[in-house]
Amino acid sequence: MSNIVAIVGRPNVGKSTFFNRLIQRREAIVDSVSGVTRDRHYGKSDWNGKEFSLIDTGGYVVGSDDIFETEIDKQVELAIDEADAIIFMVDVESGVTGMDEDVASLLRKVNKPVFLAVNKVDNSKRAEDAVEFYSLGLGEYYTVASINGSGTGELLDALVEALPEKEEVEVEDLPRFAVVGRPNAGKSSFINALIGEDRYIVTDIAGTTRDAIDTKYNRFGFEFNLVDTAGIRRKSKVKEDLEFYSVMRSIRAIEHADVCLLVLDANRGFDGQVQNIFWLAERNRKGIVVLVNKWDLVEKDHKSVKEYEKAIRKQMEPFIDVPIVFISALTKQRIYKAIETAVEVYKNRSKRIKTSELNDVFLPIIEHYPPPAYKGKFVKIKYVMQLPTPQPQFAFFCNLPQYVKDPYKRFLENKLRDNFGFTGVPISVYMRKK
Repeated sequence: MSNIVAIVGRPNVGKSTFFNRLIQRREAIVDSVSGVTRDRHYGKSDWNGKEFSLIDTGGYVVGSDDIFETEIDKQVELAIDEADAIIFMVDVESGVTGMDEDVASLLRKVNKPVFLAVNKVDNSKRAEDAVEFYSLGLGEYYTVASINGSGTGELLDALVEALPEKEEVEVEDLPRFAVVGRPNAGKSSFINALIGEDRYIVTDIAGTTRDAIDTKYNRFGFEFNLVDTAGIRRKSKVKEDLEFYSVMRSIRAIEHADVCLLVLDANRGFDGQVQNIFWLAERNRKGIVVLVNKWDLVEKDHKSVKEYEKAIRKQMEPFIDVPIVFISALTKQRIYKAIETAVEVYKNRSKRIKTSELNDVFLPIIEHYPPPAYKGKFVKIKYVMQLPTPQPQFAFFCNLPQYVKDPYKRFLENKLRDNFGFTGVPISVYMRKK
């Protein structure tokens, strides 16, 4: 399991720039999702061969400074709760501010590694100015300039050194289905309805579950682990419905799942928070099933389902090949259909297609619709194969891979879906030099 590192601090100290610098080395390669550039506040990074997930808490707070004062405390408390290590970023230009002192006083009580990063230190005068941050009582600090990366090496060396070794937990090789979604969407009620016993306490307070709990489940002759990302939180920590909280909660579960059952409340729709979790699962290349819960409470006419589904797919673009099931955890309506669908998606994700079959299907298609010529040069695709990865990835071998642009890759992806049925599963298409 990878460690989680959270970057905290007040607005405008350069958290996002620092975050982007840390993830882009890998993200540009590993995570080029065709046609999707969204706000990214979560990414994977590695340093000296140690991989960790990185969260930029600043990305989750909107609003004026006074709202931020209360929000930032929640953010920091959550980061303290959930992360394995914390980078606290301050800005040398503005010196120590009252808000920095507030955050520092929360962090001094923590027995997790905390790294104080003084940002915007790009000359020796500023390096001298940084001394005043000793007054925060967090010990040594690291001077960095996230804009050009100076100093980040020393900080990362210390960070990965301090990250706890994650024990490799012996898990049975059962498929893992994670139930994710925003607080109060009905995740625990859905699991209770399936299992038929109230092994979770279901209340109407958002966030009454604390840790991801695994339940072994056997149905339709298919055995898997059901992971509830909800878990019993200490009451003092039940803060307002905070977007950051449900994302933090979902990260670990999503990273270690095969299929994510994304539960949303029919009355709230596919809102920003649900979309964040959706893209998180998509970027991690997991199978996805969307469950629209509380459908029994929605006023309906004959075209409700179609209209509702259309609206959701519009917001999923370009990845719209995802099953959507309308359920009610309360009346148990279609909850088994939901599991059946998840099993299908799991099978799609582990599907292997013979190289000969791929080439028989694709070479005629490519001959018919070749990639557009670029600067007078013609791209010739000679051969296609599926890569031996846990999720569907395909390599197309050609003479000029650099000239094949995203729209054509999307065309190939759609043809893969049409011919081989990968519903609910993100597909990666790579162009390789023949």
